[in-house]
Amino acid sequence: MSNDSNLTPDEIQFTNAFNAQRVVLAGFARCSSKEELHIVRDAFFIGLASDLRLQEYEAVREAIITNNAVAKAASSKNTFQATVEAARKANDGFEDGRNINAWDYMVIALKARAMSVSSDLDEIWMTLENGRLEWLAAANGAHRMKTLLKGALENQCGGVPTEGDISDAKMVWMYALSLSIPSLKNLAETWQKLVEMPDKLLPLIGYKAELWDCRKSEWASIDRGVQAAAERGGSTLEEAWNL
Repeated sequence: MSNDSNLTPDEIQFTNAFNAQRVVLAGFARCSSKEELHIVRDAFFIGLASDLRLQEYEAVREAIITNNAVAKAASSKNTFQATVEAARKANDGFEDGRNINAWDYMVIALKARAMSVSSDLDEIWMTLENGRLEWLAAANGAHRMKTLLKGALENQCGGVPTEGDISDAKMVWMYALSLSIPSLKNLAETWQKLVEMPDKLLPLIGYKAELWDCRKSEWASIDRGVQAAAERGGSTLEEAWNL
């Protein structure tokens, strides 16, 4: 946390609380579905509201500590999810005309607090969520190609492929990844023509190794784009290749 003298006390408190919850927020990189992403998002909201000591958090806190499912899940891999599910069902027991439960009330208050210090929690979160979902779609779409390429490397090279063979295989896989990344659509189409690929979905059909040159500027653009997509999704190409 920076002690920048230009920050107001409210900005300092919010920044400290946000930084304390970064480890929770980073959990987006381990998610494999939108449902899992929303568990991480809501756990982040719980932690942030707690650290900010929001009055609206108290009813949610009470719902968590009195929930039997949370107690049963204590110290297990399900603690995280059980806590969030209990929090979402929180009800403060008051009838004041609000058509929302205590959880929604807390989230509204939290977002309002964030906006008061020029921090848009929805924008912050959606950047992470969209990046992760985009990368998952790309990785899933190219998974069959990766499996095929790895199998070919083992069969052709006696289980010990050369660095060049691996690099060639990764190029084909990265091209397959680019097909599911909207921002790379035009680059993928350009590459398809450049390497004389008959079918953009079947890059190994009519494969001409001499045309798949990683030194070409057209490939550099795809390379950078795919790596950027992996980073937005909380991953790396090397990690995804080794999965």
